Amino acid sequence: MNWKTIGIIISREYLNKVKKKSFIWTTLLVPILVAGLTIGIMVAVMNTKEKTKAIAVVDRSGIVLPYLTDSETISFQDFSAMPLDSVKNNLSVMSLDGVLSIGPLDSLEKTVSADLYSPKPFGMELTDNVNSRINRAVEDYRIASYHIEGLDQILKDVKANVHMRSYTLGEDGEEKISEAGVYSILSMILGIFLFLFITLFGGMVMSAVIEEKASRVVEVLVSSVKATELMFGKIIGIALVALTQFLLWLVLSAAIIGIGGAAIGFDKLGGQNPSEMVTSMSGVDAEQLDAMTAQLSDESELSVVLSTLRNLPYGQLIGLFLIYFIFGYLLYASMFAAIGSAVENEGDTQQLQLPLTIPLMLAYIIALYAFRAPDSSIAFWGSIIPFTSPIVMISRLPFGVPAWEIILSVVLLIITFVIFAWASAKIYKVGILMFGKKSTWKDLWKWFRQS
Repeated sequence: MNWKTIGIIISREYLNKVKKKSFIWTTLLVPILVAGLTIGIMVAVMNTKEKTKAIAVVDRSGIVLPYLTDSETISFQDFSAMPLDSVKNNLSVMSLDGVLSIGPLDSLEKTVSADLYSPKPFGMELTDNVNSRINRAVEDYRIASYHIEGLDQILKDVKANVHMRSYTLGEDGEEKISEAGVYSILSMILGIFLFLFITLFGGMVMSAVIEEKASRVVEVLVSSVKATELMFGKIIGIALVALTQFLLWLVLSAAIIGIGGAAIGFDKLGGQNPSEMVTSMSGVDAEQLDAMTAQLSDESELSVVLSTLRNLPYGQLIGLFLIYFIFGYLLYASMFAAIGSAVENEGDTQQLQLPLTIPLMLAYIIALYAFRAPDSSIAFWGSIIPFTSPIVMISRLPFGVPAWEIILSVVLLIITFVIFAWASAKIYKVGILMFGKKSTWKDLWKWFRQS
């Protein structure tokens, strides 16, 4: 192959794509849409408050009503003196949204029954809120029934909250603090990113090949350059286009969200602070949120996360991410290019494309499992087999992988890429000039053998 010719094809492919109006409009519109969606969700969440529901309470137990205090979204009214059926039949007349019926106290089981009636279903946030208050009332009643002074405080004191810390030992015996949760999140992010990149960019290569073939431009091109040089130039050129567009999306989206958020301001979004926003989104009540915040704001816990992030081998992660992305992309892009050369429209690619998408989906599934058991046999073989190794191995890296496994995985991936790129080039050479026939795998095998 003539690398000078390939360089010219890469330059042509790159410049042709980035100069297109579709590239420019997509590059500009996607960040605007992403930023608009993000800001729109923020505005909707922070300004949308549940309408206060008026609920009648018919308490036959005598222990639950004191726990049903009003909040911003629920207003309780005592109707215990009225028959339940009378209240249910007159909800609209009394401007009530529902009625909560608490059955008589079961002194043997020390519990109560509870039923909530309403003309239309309530949301999960409201029902969970009411249910938690009823449970709290029953729990306090059970504690009081033991007639042990200070039992409530005793139960709180004996409740354990031990958090085990993990350390990794270096070859020199140095202890480095590590948090499995940080590794798990990083593992999922790396695996998902690599899966998306390979799938998206490989699909772009196939679409570009089909577009050129359908327009018959390829007949002119192969008269000047070798089909193999055209294929590799196209693969590398499209990769550069995709990376350029992806980086522009990140920069523009971040800039628009930052400027939009600063221009609107939290005070114009309903005056709701972040804690209130989390409460409204998650349905967690204020007491639970305060407990969670107190735990998360513990300086020692924060230091564990920061220490774990600081101890990550960023150089190795970035370097291997690039290696697995480059060769994983080249492996699949060459096969996608071969499939694209065998058809004249994207509708005919479904049957041929299936054997390529199955390994990618399998790799994605194994990668999601890898953070739970990074040294399991399925994770090991998934990171060694070339068709799944780019996605699975990158998901295992945060947990530490022996050097020999990484070397073996990379070597097998490169060898497989060379073999399949050579095979794809032979198929591409014949298929790119075939017209008027719907190709099958049998045809691809025939083209491979005859070229």
